[in-house]
Amino acid sequence: MPIHTSPNYWVLEMRHTAYAFGLNKMGLLSHCYWGKCLPFVQDYPAPVEPVHWPSTDGYDHFIPEEYPGYAGVKYIDPVLKVTYPDGVRDVVLEFQDFTTTASPQPTLDLRFKDSFYPLQLTLHYRIHEEYDLIERWATLENLGNDPVLIERAFSAKWTMPHGDDYSLSHLYGRHIDEFHLKREALTPGLKVIESRRIIPSHRASPWFAVDRNASEDHGEVWFGTLAWSGNFKITAEVTEFASTRISIGINDWDFAWRLLPGEPLVTPSAIGGYTSDGFGAASRIFHDYVRDRLLPHGKVLHKVLYNSWEATLFDVNEVSQSKLAAIAAGMGVELFVMDDGWFHNRNLDNAGLGDWFPDKVKFPNGLGGLIKRVNELGMDFGLWIEPEMVNPDSDLYRAHPDWVIHFPTRKRTESRNQLILNMARAEVQNYLIETLDKILSENNIAFIKWDMNRGISEPGWADAPGDPRELWVRYVYGVYHVWSTLRQRHPDVIWQSCASGGGRADFGILKLADQVWVSDNTEATARLSIQEGYSQFLPANTMEAWVTDWGRELVPLEFRFHVSMCGLLGVGGNLLEWNQAERQVGAELIRLYKEIRPVIQFGDQYRLISSQKNGYSAVQYVSKDKNEGVLFAFRVHIPDPFNLPMIRLRGLDPNAIYSVEGFEQPRSGLAWMETGLKVELKNLQSKVMKIHRLSA
Repeated sequence: MPIHTSPNYWVLEMRHTAYAFGLNKMGLLSHCYWGKCLPFVQDYPAPVEPVHWPSTDGYDHFIPEEYPGYAGVKYIDPVLKVTYPDGVRDVVLEFQDFTTTASPQPTLDLRFKDSFYPLQLTLHYRIHEEYDLIERWATLENLGNDPVLIERAFSAKWTMPHGDDYSLSHLYGRHIDEFHLKREALTPGLKVIESRRIIPSHRASPWFAVDRNASEDHGEVWFGTLAWSGNFKITAEVTEFASTRISIGINDWDFAWRLLPGEPLVTPSAIGGYTSDGFGAASRIFHDYVRDRLLPHGKVLHKVLYNSWEATLFDVNEVSQSKLAAIAAGMGVELFVMDDGWFHNRNLDNAGLGDWFPDKVKFPNGLGGLIKRVNELGMDFGLWIEPEMVNPDSDLYRAHPDWVIHFPTRKRTESRNQLILNMARAEVQNYLIETLDKILSENNIAFIKWDMNRGISEPGWADAPGDPRELWVRYVYGVYHVWSTLRQRHPDVIWQSCASGGGRADFGILKLADQVWVSDNTEATARLSIQEGYSQFLPANTMEAWVTDWGRELVPLEFRFHVSMCGLLGVGGNLLEWNQAERQVGAELIRLYKEIRPVIQFGDQYRLISSQKNGYSAVQYVSKDKNEGVLFAFRVHIPDPFNLPMIRLRGLDPNAIYSVEGFEQPRSGLAWMETGLKVELKNLQSKVMKIHRLSA
């Protein structure tokens, strides 16, 4: 087993990397190493021991602890903060023992107890050896009789090799402008990245990367994420003694957890890795892990879909949807999705949410007739829902106004004319499971788009069984419970996560959903940047991308298709307004996508020229066996004269011969990667080129 143990020292070894930590003489669990595997176990550094310093800083302030609680004279940012029943507000942990297990993945568990109070902490380390990834989480247990208040319980603290010359990369944005990549120098102090909206949000993503002068292809990168679909916090700290550390976990803002005896609190998993091959390699490690380990349906080949929202908005019925379905099927679409407007009393966005049954005016005989017609056309049928929301103008709200999140003494703030159901409540969960199970059981539905369209306000829970501030966590647990129950009952359904676009894109939701709706912004030139940011930690086979009419007057249809073909191709434009020539172009490009989608969805992605930094960009996909590849090149608005850059391919077998579509002369993989190629494009032109291995 790749876990080397001794009574007070542990080394976790993976294919190429290792992680080591141990107990120092003071009994503190000290981080020792995170980097390339070393030849011998004895090569790994010893735990950091206390040093003497003026009384302004205690000895334990210097120790790079694996999981430091607030206590004593350590002034670093802690990962654990508790208050005991008698008012004591620190935690002093003492090591008890450890255990290891070999399957399903090698796991190390270290157990600690408070030196005085009946609080037990277990730190969990799970190795994903073939991905060079470490999964960490913590379990808190109350062994006494009185509740203990947990005020902060992060999942992990990651410590970089000693030094203060690091840069931090993270993702930020807003609605219709998600996944901007920001890289900034870390300076002494605390940098905080967080969400306070009950979902990860468009503003930030639960992902980080730390480097020392790394590039896309070269250099050391330490990277990580949190498998959590709610409020999160990442803190990047550089101490005055050149120690750089990243903490990640559930956000402690407005958070508290009343830890009762016999009811453990288990933090979500933090997953981290190291590579010496740059940011691109870090991304591909996560991509493989998501495809292989997280997605419910694994490496299923996702179908080309059509979504009717932009064509009909709320004006849906069997006739209008059938007409669109016939056009879509004629273009080669494989999945027809009816969006908002199909359920009871839903004519605008101010009514109906919560009443999840077909509107009797629009669908007097239910959805069966439309679904039958869609299936006869050779397509699967999909449906849009927004289960977490309710309109005040709905039968559900009139019957259960207490089911929404609210403060009893405050006005209930409506956003998008809707309120948020308290998914932490068992009766809400049971209602949604029963109602949505009925829809899925009575209809041949192959795909569900689960939307979530507003952030929280008035986060109250008057009759909460514990501390009302547990809402932030129990809400997410409730979403997971409803979603996972429906998945278990309907295992063949493909689910998509949407939160006004990319507001809920994380490793936690991808245990339930196979896809993510990346952004409500479908304008193709903007999507290039959004999709590049998304690819930092999430793979192309989770990235739904539509061809729509946004920017139709300026951006050619081919360009719009090529951008969407970089992920899971979908069409969302109003096909009723597309002329025959446009439909024909769409059909030809859908045929092309079907040829190359195995490489795009399952292959290695290489960001050759960044769209976030350049008006001319390129992205490449290479099959795992290196036999096939696809190259996309895009040019947006760049004044002429413009010297087109060389595109140097990546991921090829250097000794094999490859052809690149559009170039007559085959060359070795090494030649394509070292000397490159030039793709001539004018403004708002794009090109897709197949790469084929001719010989070994």
